[in-house]
Amino acid sequence: MEKKDINTRKDLALLVDSFYIKVRNDETLGPIFNNAITDWDKHLNHLTTFWESSLFFSRKLDEKYIGNPLEVHAKVDEENNNTITELHFGIWLNYWAQTLDELFEGEVADNAKRRARKMGSFLYLKIFEARSKK
Repeated sequence: MEKKDINTRKDLALLVDSFYIKVRNDETLGPIFNNAITDWDKHLNHLTTFWESSLFFSRKLDEKYIGNPLEVHAKVDEENNNTITELHFGIWLNYWAQTLDELFEGEVADNAKRRARKMGSFLYLKIFEARSKK
């Protein structure tokens, strides 16, 4: 299969859906995600919107992401007795890059990797910060 770059919401839905199949089946990440998310279809659509807003912010989009990922991730960490570590983010990031490499190539795909790295680092720091405020 010849790879192309990410160009549409449909491309992002394929990426997000394929990625979360791996996450949900992972022995480390799966229990956290599967306990936190009760409506996977809704969540996958929400994350597709997140990535669409993040990667195609200069386009006119039908849906814009609305949410507070920092608050959500800090809550999930608290629900897991503050046990989320850089290992979890590393596994998550490896699956993200692996899924991108399997499905796409190009400037937007590379940007999706960069944004995920930045986001993972930022979220982990904010989770750690939220712990110290308790």
